[in-house]
Amino acid sequence: MARPLPEQVHHLLRQSAATVSTAESLTGGALAAALTAVPGASATYLGGVVAYATDVKVAVLGVPEDLVERHGVISAACAIAMARGVRDLTGATYGVATTGVAGPTAQESKPVGTVYVGLCGPVSVRAVPLELVGERAAIVEASVAAALGAIADLVGEARLPG
Repeated sequence: MARPLPEQVHHLLRQSAATVSTAESLTGGALAAALTAVPGASATYLGGVVAYATDVKVAVLGVPEDLVERHGVISAACAIAMARGVRDLTGATYGVATTGVAGPTAQESKPVGTVYVGLCGPVSVRAVPLELVGERAAIVEASVAAALGAIADLVGEARLPG
């Protein structure tokens, strides 16, 4: 039987002697909750920031104000800046961030279900765009699963030879 995704993430991090931290907007701490529900999570999870308000993204995570003005907070650029910010803030090997629109209404002219997962590691930085459907809770749940999958993929790639 395959390990649940949060356990897979911690397993990969342990094998790599790596750590992760989270920066969350639309998921409101659900990603951190999924990661910390795993026994022994403290070996690889350093902490997280729920930056729901734009001002917190800027003041705590260091998302540049001009980036917010140019791209908005529901953007790949903001997701990457959030991931980089939490990584820098905590000293983690990897930072992962979620930002987007869970509903019930559109924001920044982006429809409900528009989500970005930002990833920042030692050698790779990227954003994963998602177009999700469903009610608010389903969008948050799918965002958490996508973020866990993305960080597992990134850590797994770093472990490949070559």
